[in-house]
Amino acid sequence: MIIDNVKLYDKHVYDGCEDVSLDVFLHSPSKEMPIPPRPAMIVIGGGGYAMISDREREPISTVYLAAGYNVFQLNYSVAEKAPCAHPMLDIALAIATLRRNADEWYIDPEKIAVIGFSAGGHLAAAAATMFDSPEILSALGLTEQQTRPDAAILCYPVISAVDHPHEASFVYLLGNDITQEMKEKYSCERHVSKKTCPCFLFHTANDDCVPVQNSISFAKALADNGISFELHILPAGPHGISRATPETSWCPELADPYVARWSDWSVVWLNKLFHNE
Repeated sequence: MIIDNVKLYDKHVYDGCEDVSLDVFLHSPSKEMPIPPRPAMIVIGGGGYAMISDREREPISTVYLAAGYNVFQLNYSVAEKAPCAHPMLDIALAIATLRRNADEWYIDPEKIAVIGFSAGGHLAAAAATMFDSPEILSALGLTEQQTRPDAAILCYPVISAVDHPHEASFVYLLGNDITQEMKEKYSCERHVSKKTCPCFLFHTANDDCVPVQNSISFAKALADNGISFELHILPAGPHGISRATPETSWCPELADPYVARWSDWSVVWLNKLFHNE
């Protein structure tokens, strides 16, 4: 296993961008296993855009490493460095960086997935729906072919700033003076289009922090646009449940084998999408 940390920005785009990076986990090449370039997974931990949860980073990365992916953990801008929507630039640049380094990192540039949790789910959903934003592309000097992910996994995601919003996430993302126009601009369900990548969503029905209506409204937008998706709404489990294993639990209710099935389902879904297995 090859582990590295790579800075994303090679020029000043906004104050604090120099701290944005990718933790890189690569399978070592082996003559015994002459496989084609691997699919890639970008892991985006949650934390309300105030911080990045460790429970939604490395324990998630190991799932997709075991499934044969090369994995990249995004250390994006949070707290005072997040406004105004700087993380949107970070994820777009991260995807483009993977494509630019596809040969070196031995990944398939047409099999790049993102997975995000809570506010990280909002960032993953934004990657899936706002990759062609002229504002983002102009700031980074990129094209939508470079920034579009090929699949997105959204776990109890923050989606909307106008319909059952998790307001604290948008305060950290956009600042205190949020207008209605800004709320609509960063509500991901408003930006689903025919170009949105296939998506996998999981949420618990009784999430009292980020209401399940966020996933439902996004799934409806996907359906309305003819985008392939898989949606799992499990009956119970608190917000921030991560893998629902003892490793990722900060309280007993977070360890739930019934809910923990979602990660295996996501791997099967990705294998069907990327490998037709």
